[in-house]
Amino acid sequence: MDFAAALPTFFITLREGVEAALVVGIVLACLAKANRQVLNPWAYAGVAAGLMGSVMLGIALGLGLQQLQQGLPGLQTVVKPLLNVLFGAIAVIMLSWMLLWMTRQSRGLKDEIEGTVQSALDDAQTAGWSVFSLVCIAVLREGFETVLFIFTNVDTSLAAGGGAIAGLLGATLIGLALFRWGVRINLKRFFQVMGVLLLLIVGGLVISIFKNLDAALAVIGQLNPAADLCFSQTSCILGPLLWNGSGILPDRQFPGIVLKVLLGYRDHLYLVQLMAYLGFLAVIGSTYFRSLNPPLSDSGKTAPSQF
Repeated sequence: MDFAAALPTFFITLREGVEAALVVGIVLACLAKANRQVLNPWAYAGVAAGLMGSVMLGIALGLGLQQLQQGLPGLQTVVKPLLNVLFGAIAVIMLSWMLLWMTRQSRGLKDEIEGTVQSALDDAQTAGWSVFSLVCIAVLREGFETVLFIFTNVDTSLAAGGGAIAGLLGATLIGLALFRWGVRINLKRFFQVMGVLLLLIVGGLVISIFKNLDAALAVIGQLNPAADLCFSQTSCILGPLLWNGSGILPDRQFPGIVLKVLLGYRDHLYLVQLMAYLGFLAVIGSTYFRSLNPPLSDSGKTAPSQF
């Protein structure tokens, strides 16, 4: 297994898994506080259903991709990079949105979940299903993001799957440490560090999206000269080559490969890729860091963070 390729999926699954573990832990704590531990199996069933749903989603996407490539064997050189562009764009949008949304919502997450659970407990007939749905949706949402990230690069799906399993185990251990063993963990610092890593990893996805788009357009131009959109011999839409570090720091060998998967490093970097990378970090990164320091409330104090 390519352990370097497993790193980004490990970190993303770890972060998303800890978010899901927090939801599960808060739900179980609410049930214990209300002396309704009889509903705990519904919460555990929600975890199992969410994980199973994520796995089934991954299998369905894998089979769909396989069927699509087999059905269009002559266009595989075009279909593959275009699929990477599609999944990469979806992953960038979802991961960025979830990063910003979760950072803003984290301050009221505990109160919101407790209110939802309390409302569910008021109706004895549907309380179990309500708890099940709350937990299942939380786990499935995080699993869906990880599945999309894995499919942004089909070539590393095995390594990415291993990283996802390791991240899931790590998130489970953190959840147990918090809610079962009473270990104190600085979750605020954890999510801040993981948030910065996520920004850099997703920034690397932006670079890959443009590379795959450029490769697809190059093949399309070769198959149909009338649809040729290439502006130069070195690339179609990426502009001039700014950096060639293949002889100094190749991105397929250590330590370049680690810098590639974690920081977005490429041994060949073009102008449009650099602009897109910096633009992503400027827009999403600045929004993220502003969300870490929310504006003062009416009382003149910053809203407290649950993390």
